[in-house]
Amino acid sequence: MPSQTVVVGSRVGLHARPAALIADAVSKSGVPVTLATPGGRPVDAGSPLMIMTLGAKQGVEVVVTSEDQTVLERIAGMVAEDLDSQ
Repeated sequence: MPSQTVVVGSRVGLHARPAALIADAVSKSGVPVTLATPGGRPVDAGSPLMIMTLGAKQGVEVVVTSEDQTVLERIAGMVAEDLDSQ
């Protein structure tokens, strides 16, 4: 399955606001997406709570995985963006 490794861009990591925005985008896409820290267990990116369990702080690498390349790139871009500045 295609994957992309990106660095978390949000200033305080993947906490409630970024997790909710990412999960909403995944849900709207209708395509399964997982997030994982390198070597960690993948979590469902459609669930904000599961995203927050990663404990991914700013600067931490996260592996985004999805069968759909367009959705993969969109979600990877969101993880790399500072979603707290919006």
